Amino acid sequence: MNVFLPSLPGMARHFETDYAVVQLAVALYLAATAALQLVIGPASDRFGRRPVLLICFVIFLAGTLAATFAPTIEILLCCRVLQAFSAAGMVLGRAIIRDTVGPDEAAGKIGYVTMGMALVPMVGPVIGGLLDEIYGWQSTFLLTLAFGFVAFIIIWFDLGETNFTPSSSMLAQVRSYPELMKSERFWGYTLAAAFTSGTFFAFLGGGPYVATELLGLSPSQYGFYFGFVSLGYVAGNFLSGRFSYRVGINRMMIFGNLITGLGMLVALVPVAIGEVNALSVFLPMVFVGIGNGMALPNAMAGIVSVRPHIAGSASGLGGSLQIGGGAALSVLSGALLGPSSGPAPLFAVMLGSSICAALASLYVIRVAQRKGELTR
Repeated sequence: MNVFLPSLPGMARHFETDYAVVQLAVALYLAATAALQLVIGPASDRFGRRPVLLICFVIFLAGTLAATFAPTIEILLCCRVLQAFSAAGMVLGRAIIRDTVGPDEAAGKIGYVTMGMALVPMVGPVIGGLLDEIYGWQSTFLLTLAFGFVAFIIIWFDLGETNFTPSSSMLAQVRSYPELMKSERFWGYTLAAAFTSGTFFAFLGGGPYVATELLGLSPSQYGFYFGFVSLGYVAGNFLSGRFSYRVGINRMMIFGNLITGLGMLVALVPVAIGEVNALSVFLPMVFVGIGNGMALPNAMAGIVSVRPHIAGSASGLGGSLQIGGGAALSVLSGALLGPSSGPAPLFAVMLGSSICAALASLYVIRVAQRKGELTR
């Protein structure tokens, strides 16, 4: 998702198209990820986590190889849709954790897992920017292909099956969606996850344009500054893993949302006084990373804990709505930016998303006061 972001402006020049078109490589990937999760989750409940992961990674590897040699932007965008099958890692990773532990412990474990996942996005844009400057944008996809193959090998040899009570049919899993849709908690956790991650996805959509076109940063410089977001995310994930079991998933969510909102208010101050530079744009993103790292693992733990017997379907449906919202905000933030706009539209979208996330978290807390906390 992140390693090729510094290459977006260069890809626009390579394919002789507008940045908004190339930016669809992010938005379409997110939209396809959202749609695929609706199938991946129920399929894993029916056929098991391991076989679904292996099949999805084969498709991902094929799409990545094709993207490396795409002759047109249209073919590249189609390949990005195939790359979205990597979403199985996100969806089923959460379900695998919930297969084995209760909701509060799941939040802690998901926090530690996503902390490890954040280490790669931290260095990914840096490496991607350097590769782009030396070898061109195709080299970032070759790197993705190599690590995708490593992931496939690890799944093949190391991952055991954790779904010991598979459902009787795929249709039975699809029928579970109305059960989830009727749950107040499910909607609360899903909206909290969607708007929490929406602040980050909005930055994915608009950040490269702000960095390269408005601030004049090179791809490698953008990759370096993007590390501020990832550092914050690692810190937030650590706090989630360390304190979710004691504090509770609902309170951790609201704390994370407030920290994200604070970061966006800080980011708007330099815009208001006309002193925008790379540090004024990227340093406040540390707060966004911390807030996402604290809130998102707990929201996802809540999603898969509302109905534990259909954790895969819940993870798929909740993840689909989460990523779908993120894709919309990614497109919106990219569309609002222009040569004379400055970064203000991007920050406004991110602030609005963080406020909505806080309101969703407060709604979950209200439901818990009426119905009690989630149990194993």
